[in-house]
Amino acid sequence: MSGTDEDRDQGAFVGGLGEALRITGETFNATGGPLVDGGMARGRRRLRRRRAATVTGSFAALAAVGFGASYAAGAFGAEAGHGSPVAAQPEPASTAQGKTGTPGEGPQFSASHLIKTLEGLLPDGKFSSESGRGTEDGLGRPFASVVFDDGKGKAAIGLSLGRVDPESTGVAEQLACPEKVYTPYDSCSSKTLADGSRLLLLQGYEYPDKRVDTKWWHAYVVTPEGYTVEASEWNARAEKGEPVSRDEPPLSPAQLKALVTSKEWRPILRALPKPQGEPVQQPVPQAAGGDTILKNLTSLLPKSAKVTTRQGDDGFAYVVVNDGKGASLVQINVQPNMSDVEGELSGSGARTLPDGTKVVTHQGPGEKGGQGVVMWTVDTVRKDGFRVVISAFNSGAQNTAATRATPALTMTQLKAIATSGKWRG
Repeated sequence: MSGTDEDRDQGAFVGGLGEALRITGETFNATGGPLVDGGMARGRRRLRRRRAATVTGSFAALAAVGFGASYAAGAFGAEAGHGSPVAAQPEPASTAQGKTGTPGEGPQFSASHLIKTLEGLLPDGKFSSESGRGTEDGLGRPFASVVFDDGKGKAAIGLSLGRVDPESTGVAEQLACPEKVYTPYDSCSSKTLADGSRLLLLQGYEYPDKRVDTKWWHAYVVTPEGYTVEASEWNARAEKGEPVSRDEPPLSPAQLKALVTSKEWRPILRALPKPQGEPVQQPVPQAAGGDTILKNLTSLLPKSAKVTTRQGDDGFAYVVVNDGKGASLVQINVQPNMSDVEGELSGSGARTLPDGTKVVTHQGPGEKGGQGVVMWTVDTVRKDGFRVVISAFNSGAQNTAATRATPALTMTQLKAIATSGKWRG
């Protein structure tokens, strides 16, 4: 490889995959925008920690879980700022382990040790743009990443290690396949292995709207002890900003499974500190359950809107309806204690009803890349902060092309649903 190629590889990797090698799950910004996009949050967070229906924002690759990430708490990365990781420098063999640092069980391990372990578990090929973090500095999640070339095209591959409470509330969500309405993929499985570990395997895309042919394949395993190993690969030498270099990522799902379940990671995992307990939260008004929201939403739909798909979660639900003119996604958030966003609401036709409810409407293009998709939204906040936000689209999913000229529900119908007294029942 020429020096110019090496420089380009390094720059492409650091500028693209590097962005993925950091935890991004907690960087979503709560906003008071036209629609608090609970649906998209769920699609990605189920692959990796990305969460409540009240958050919006971009999902930076797997680090976000990506999917979960991202499927949404971080996959690879460096909590220390938003910059790209610096390629790990070779260390003498005597320093590869045995260091002291973050409390854990047994010796600590260097970045170069993790990189060498990753490369040793991959098929024969050439490696470049190595980057990583060990367990000894305690600055964040240990990871290793490389650009791998098996002669069929260069591909970015990264792996990170972690430790969680296996009974914590977020683990099940991180291991669940995402909803295809928000996150398209070719294949996804979530199962329990013979040793009790739980494994997620997903073959998806870097961009939900598939505007670029970059594929993103992901594996995530949680052991009964709470150790986590997650790996991602792309069919390009960087997560973003580089052209596709091969038809598919280099590792098959079976090879991804073998990579994350390898016993080679166990000594390194034992060096990780025990996870901190989840912080005690002050009691807050609870959002309505998904079943209740679905029941109310379907009862308020016009008779012409036949429901073909439905899904509910705390504070959020969506349905796909068809009135004979094409599929139309309708999603709704029902949230108490949202007075703090009232001042941020703006839009056409904003007005206050006699009972003090603030109503804001929005009509514009969709936000997830589907060709010709429009989004119609009615956002309401009662005087006590009770908020109902509903949106309808002229497609069965935000990231697929429009299936009809306009959404199946009119703005008048959306307003009637959002302001219905049923939500306070």
